[in-house]
Amino acid sequence: MILYAAYGSNLDPARMRGTCPRSPLMGTGWLEGWRLTFAGGDLGWESAVTTVVESPVERVFTALYELDSFDQGVLDELEGYTAGLYRRLQTHATTTEGIQPVWVYVFDGFEGGLPSQWYLDELVRSAEAGGAPTEYIDSLRKRPTSDYGF
Repeated sequence: MILYAAYGSNLDPARMRGTCPRSPLMGTGWLEGWRLTFAGGDLGWESAVTTVVESPVERVFTALYELDSFDQGVLDELEGYTAGLYRRLQTHATTTEGIQPVWVYVFDGFEGGLPSQWYLDELVRSAEAGGAPTEYIDSLRKRPTSDYGF
C-alpha cells in the first residue's frame, strides 16, 4: 500500500476524488518536521506553487490517501513529477493511529516566490474542505502574496 500525503490543493477530498477516484481517503495527520512553503517563483508562472521543506520545529497538515497505481500515474503527471518539476520523497506522517510511512511530492528546485492571492485562496478553501484545524487555516490566510494575482 502506498500512502500519499497530500498538502496544498489536494487536501480537498472532492478534488482528489475527481483526480484519483480509485484512491480512498484514509485520514488526516501531520508531516512533523516539515514546513509548507512556495517554490517556482523564478519560472515565470503566475504564482509560486506549494512544496514542503524539512524544518525541525514545524509541521504541515496533510490528508492521507491509499494511492492506486493507476491514480499514481495520473497524479505524477498532474503534480509535475513526470516533467521533472517535483520528486517523490518518502517520509512519515503522524496520525491518531501512530506514525505512518508516506510519500510526498517535493519541488525539485529552490524555495522561493510568493503565491498569487487566487492560489492562496484555493489553498485555504482546500484546507477547510480537508478538515484542517482553524489555527492552520488562519496561518495560511496570513501568508504574503504576489502583486500579480488573478
